[in-house]
Amino acid sequence: MATPAQERKYRDPTLNPGDAPYFEAAGQGKLMLKKCKDCGKLHHYPRAICPHCFSQNLEWVQAKGTGVIYTYSVTRRGGPVPYAIGYVTLDEGLKLMTNFVNCDLDALKIGQKVKVSFVKSENGTSLPVFEPA
Repeated sequence: MATPAQERKYRDPTLNPGDAPYFEAAGQGKLMLKKCKDCGKLHHYPRAICPHCFSQNLEWVQAKGTGVIYTYSVTRRGGPVPYAIGYVTLDEGLKLMTNFVNCDLDALKIGQKVKVSFVKSENGTSLPVFEPA
């Protein structure tokens, strides 16, 4: 039996200093990552210091917005509608936690190709989510 993903409310993110460019880009339909100019490694979540080499020499780069499901969990209780959260391995190699939308929750599979989409939080902030590619 299919369990379609349904619209639900998303809580507003807690913004940290330096997060504004990430959410501004999300409002334009772009998924941004931080890249260290010293070691060349990407990281997510955005932060002011590279977690790999501790450099502060960072830049924003746009992700392709595609990847595969690394793991997921479907929640059928504890909320007004069923939903799925999990981790996506981006084509760039990073894993990020996300929600899955516009899909049959029972048809999700580890390794399934997905692409970024965006939903609005309660205050209108755009949040990246993923759907089947």
